[in-house]
Amino acid sequence: MQKRQLIALSTFIALACGSFAAQAQAPDWKKIRIGVEGAYPPFSEVGADGKLKGFEIDLALAYCAEIKAECTLVQQDFDGLIPALQARKVDAIIASVSITDERKKTIAFSNAYYNTPARFAAKADAKLDVSPAGLKGKKIGVQRATIHEKFVDATFKQSQIVRYASQDQAFLDLKSGRIDLTLADLVAIDQGFLAKPEGKGFAFVGPSYDDVKYFGVGSGVGMRKADAATLGKKFNDAIAAVAANGTFKKLNDKYFSYDIAPKK
Repeated sequence: MQKRQLIALSTFIALACGSFAAQAQAPDWKKIRIGVEGAYPPFSEVGADGKLKGFEIDLALAYCAEIKAECTLVQQDFDGLIPALQARKVDAIIASVSITDERKKTIAFSNAYYNTPARFAAKADAKLDVSPAGLKGKKIGVQRATIHEKFVDATFKQSQIVRYASQDQAFLDLKSGRIDLTLADLVAIDQGFLAKPEGKGFAFVGPSYDDVKYFGVGSGVGMRKADAATLGKKFNDAIAAVAANGTFKKLNDKYFSYDIAPKK
């Protein structure tokens, strides 16, 4: 057999073996590890019994029921979720991860499953001018690796930005007076702080923020790009089914007095 034919045959065998191996290793998604934060009420938190609870916890389980998969919830600090996904410690992320162009350079997303704006919170009597000039020198608390951190970094350059591992830590420092205000998701501030006893005397200040450049088009399920065609389709189908059968509205109404479904 001529050398050229041997090379061609060897190449064909290598490609065939590679294709077979890829098919053999392709996950069937009967088991899915989902990264969650567990420190972002009312979306996800750890209850007094030590178990995870919250809107996104219930929603993740509803999606898994539609997919007919056995899901394991893996708790992780928010800024470690994408690294955990890339390191294959989890298969998907359901943790209020906003779909932004910057994040899409690194990971893939499902369709959005909820969308809410960002707001500042501060002492109700602070009389703050919520503008880049008005907040000069003020201490703004934000959670690390979030869209809120990127927004204040880009917009409030004359302010002092204080970064936290969790939004709850920012609320604690706001309460104690170590920061002047915090920027977070409207719902997280409303129900995670203002509606609680420790939020007494505090209020929303300034406008709502929803610039797509910083805040994206809503929160979606994050996954590795290589899994977008398979796992992504399963989650998109589940998101559509949970919306169509009324489960999303039921959970929405359980946790919120307003609609957080993404706008169509």
